[in-house]
Amino acid sequence: MSNPYVKLNIENKIGYIEFFHPAHNSLPGDVLAKLAKTITEAGKNDDIKVIVLKSGGDRTFCAGASFNELININDAATGKVFFSGFANVINAMRKCPKFIIGRIQGKTVGGGVGLAASTDYCMATKFASIKLSELNIGIGPFVVGPAIERKMGLSAMSQIAIDANTFYPPEFAKQKGLYTHVFDTTEALDDAVKATAEHLCTYNTEAMLEMKKVFWKGTDDWDDLLAERAETSGRLVLSDFTKEKLKGFK
Repeated sequence: MSNPYVKLNIENKIGYIEFFHPAHNSLPGDVLAKLAKTITEAGKNDDIKVIVLKSGGDRTFCAGASFNELININDAATGKVFFSGFANVINAMRKCPKFIIGRIQGKTVGGGVGLAASTDYCMATKFASIKLSELNIGIGPFVVGPAIERKMGLSAMSQIAIDANTFYPPEFAKQKGLYTHVFDTTEALDDAVKATAEHLCTYNTEAMLEMKKVFWKGTDDWDDLLAERAETSGRLVLSDFTKEKLKGFK
């Protein structure tokens, strides 16, 4: 099995940020922290004009946060830190002064949907179904909710949050604004991501920065909002209901 990683590769002014974890790209706290840091640093790197966010592997973009870490939470402070992992990545993407293109090659769950929703332009394959499964274990998609609501609307976010057992197909995600295009193969996706990123590199950097500010208008309070949401999840994960649910995963 491969070791977890986060890496940045720069090609023709495009910064390709790739993350990986052998457990279906479910991300523990240290990987999330490195991902947030890498996005922030790429945003400051003058050699990069456009960023592509991708994951390793074939059929899963991201299965959310690490279940092994979730199971071992025993106090509210640890819970808040755990759920702040995706909050910090989302805020890094929000504050990044460069366009971020999402390359979603496979299924994405929970926090992974939040990552996709936090990109500025997101493309996927026909295998890239989405699910918010948090209610199944007695919590909710509190941290990623604002990002998903911003991109898909409150109605669609509510639907997939309540219907926590269902994988929604990529065409649904496209109709609701999460994905811009859905491709039949990963090869076609990669070609489109590369072409789009290269074309964006021909644009005025200052104009893209100003557009990014427009896209994210009204989110200046997210540092505090997502921290509050992380605290809510950290409290709920200690409930008797959730503890009982998690026993089944040990």
